[in-house]
Amino acid sequence: MRRTLFGAIAVLAMVALAGCAPSAPTPSPTASPKTRTASPSPTPTPIDPATALVDRMSSTQRAQSVIMGTIPGTDPAAAHDYMSGGFGGFILMGDNVPSAPAQLRELTTALTVDPAVPPLIAVDEEGGPVTRLHWDDLPGARTLKSRPPEETQQAFAARAKLLADGGVGVNFGIVADVPRDASSFIFSRAFGTDPDAVAQRVTAAVRGEHGAVLSTLKHFPGHGAAPGDSHHVIPSTAETLGQWRTLDAPPFRAGADAGAELLMFGHLAYTAVDAAPASLSARWHEIARDELGFDGVMITDDLGMLESSGAPGYRDPVRNAVTALAAGNDMVLLVAGTDPQTAPRVAAGIAQAVEDGRLPAARLRDAAEHVAALRLQIAAR
Repeated sequence: MRRTLFGAIAVLAMVALAGCAPSAPTPSPTASPKTRTASPSPTPTPIDPATALVDRMSSTQRAQSVIMGTIPGTDPAAAHDYMSGGFGGFILMGDNVPSAPAQLRELTTALTVDPAVPPLIAVDEEGGPVTRLHWDDLPGARTLKSRPPEETQQAFAARAKLLADGGVGVNFGIVADVPRDASSFIFSRAFGTDPDAVAQRVTAAVRGEHGAVLSTLKHFPGHGAAPGDSHHVIPSTAETLGQWRTLDAPPFRAGADAGAELLMFGHLAYTAVDAAPASLSARWHEIARDELGFDGVMITDDLGMLESSGAPGYRDPVRNAVTALAAGNDMVLLVAGTDPQTAPRVAAGIAQAVEDGRLPAARLRDAAEHVAALRLQIAAR
C-alpha cells in the first residue's frame, strides 16, 4: 500500500510538471501507465487452529487443558460433570471399563463435553498382563515378542479398532522399554531384550494403530537399565547417555520415526544424565526433541507414582505438576491417590504458578497448543 501511494504521488507530480513545461511528444501506448499491472495484495498467513483455540483460553483454562485425570466408576453423568471442569484428557482405569462395548461408548460420549474439541480419552491397553477391555483377547507383547513383527502390527490394528469403536482415542499401549533380563518388573510387558528386535515390534505396533487411535511410546527413556518398579520407588541407573543411545534408545527412535503421537516419560533417574526423574528433567525432554526428533505430545506417567515413592521432595502434587510442565511435558497424568477435587486443585496451582512467575506463561501456552492440536486431530476423524 505504501508503494502504491508513493507511485500515485509521483504520477501526480509528473502531471503537474508537464503542465508547466513545453509540449513533449505523445508517449506511445506501450509506455502508458494505464497498462501497468497492479501488484497483488499479500495473502494473509492463516492462523493455526490449535493456536487460535488456545488464544481464546484464559490461563486457568490452559492449565485445565493440560491435565489428564480420572474418577472411579462407569456413571456417564458423573463422568460428564467431571469433564465439565475443562480438563484436556481422561484416562480409563480398570473400574471405568463396563462389561460391554456399547456401555463403554456411552461413557466416552459422556466424557466428551464439546465434540468440536474432544478430550484425549486414553487407556492402558497393552494386551496380556495389562488389559482393561474385558473383550480384548488379542495377544500382547509377552506372546508377540517371539512372533514375526507382522503379527504385532495385526494385533495392534485389531486392538486399535476395539478402542476406536468404544470411543477411546489414545492408547498408552506400546511398551518401548528394553529390559536387560527376566528379573525386570517390565519384562512380561516388553517386546524382548534385544533393542533392534524391540524396535521392529514397536514400529509395527505404531503402524497398526495408525489412523484408528493415537499411539503412545512408554516409558521414556526406558526401564531397561533401572531396576525397581516405579509404582513404588524411583528406579535409578548410572548408565551413561552413550550407553542409553545404544541399548535403550532404538525402540523410542523407531516409534517416533513411525509417527507415534505421544511420548510418556517415566519416573526413573539416569543419574549420569540428570539426577532428577526423567519425568521432571528438562535434559531428557531436550534429548527427546533434539535426538529423537519427537514433536508430538510429551506426557508424564502418573504423577501419583512420585508421591507413592515416599521421597520427601515429591509429596506435593501441585509442585510435581508445575515442575513437570516446566521441564517440557505438555500434559500431566493424575491417577494414584486422586479424588474428584485433585485435578481442579492442580489446575488452580498451575495457573497460580504462571501468575507468580514460577512457570513461564509461554511454556504453558506451548503445552496447551500441543494438546489442542491432538484434540482437534481426533475431532477431524
